[in-house]
Amino acid sequence: MLPTFAYGDAIGNDTLALQDTLRDAGYETEIYADVIDAKLGKDAAKQVEDYRYKEGDVIFYHLSTGSDLNYKITEYPARRIIMYHNVTPPQFFKGFNPEAEKACADGLRAVRYLAKKTDLCIVDSAFNKTDLLAMGYDCPMEVLPILIAFDDYKKEPDKKVIKAYDDDWVNIVFTGRVVPNKCPEDIIAAFYYYKKNIQPKSRLFLVGRYDGVPAYKAQLDAYVKQLALEDVYFTGHVKFDEILAYYHIADVFVCLSEHEGFCVPLVEAMYFGVPIIAYDSTAIGDTLGGSGLLLQDKSPAVVGEAIHLVTESKELRNQLVKGEKERLKDFDHDKIKKDFLEIMKKFLAGDKK
Repeated sequence: MLPTFAYGDAIGNDTLALQDTLRDAGYETEIYADVIDAKLGKDAAKQVEDYRYKEGDVIFYHLSTGSDLNYKITEYPARRIIMYHNVTPPQFFKGFNPEAEKACADGLRAVRYLAKKTDLCIVDSAFNKTDLLAMGYDCPMEVLPILIAFDDYKKEPDKKVIKAYDDDWVNIVFTGRVVPNKCPEDIIAAFYYYKKNIQPKSRLFLVGRYDGVPAYKAQLDAYVKQLALEDVYFTGHVKFDEILAYYHIADVFVCLSEHEGFCVPLVEAMYFGVPIIAYDSTAIGDTLGGSGLLLQDKSPAVVGEAIHLVTESKELRNQLVKGEKERLKDFDHDKIKKDFLEIMKKFLAGDKK
């Protein structure tokens, strides 16, 4: 169960992958949601109100935002496993999106409410586990990374993007929603330093949708204009083959986010062999697991010089990519599926004691 089952969303993709894993292992399972994205097709999920409890049922609940469903799930007699993806602190949306701010505040209240009402928690990262412990959770907890469908990344990338930008310029890429907690303004500031002081032949691509925070996007546009900065591209929502293309043309992936529960794009950059520069906040260090270039300071000069080092030093670049490829093994689809099923067997075995 989850409040919103959205097409292309990391949580939605994780939900689908877990369903496939359970079905392949012989479990009977369905996805239920309050809001179901029409792009997923009419048979992808059922409405929550259609759920009827059967003896022995276990509810996996994907918790990441405010919703009435956060409270409704406690009314079912089924045992509950919370899949905790973290909740963005509401202050990031203050002044930009009152609805998102309220949803996040409601979500955090619900996390605390559910502390004594769950039988098991499965978290994406050690950071998320620490978060739950701080909010009073004392049930068993398991750390299990998001299941990522790597086979999708083998698809053909968009040729138009590659033709336009695969040249001798330095391409700096970030993928993800353009929202305040991900701090794209800090990437813009670092890019300004790098472009003006080091490499004029450089571009910045901020690849992701920004439609939910128009006031914030307007501020970013004004900031770019104020800096008289060229070659900054906000792509907005793009098709999957275009996302693949941006990874293909990237010389470096930069993430200066201040709140992440896992951050799937980091793993995607690993997959495509793109060296990563990231700010050490929340779950970023957990996901990188010792790979990438993890910064304690994200001031423009520090990040700009880091970009210069990574793009100019073949030895450093190769070292970073080698470390990322090694870390990528920990996210192997079959490995995580196996770990997930072991967690399930252990959980269900407890019923028989």
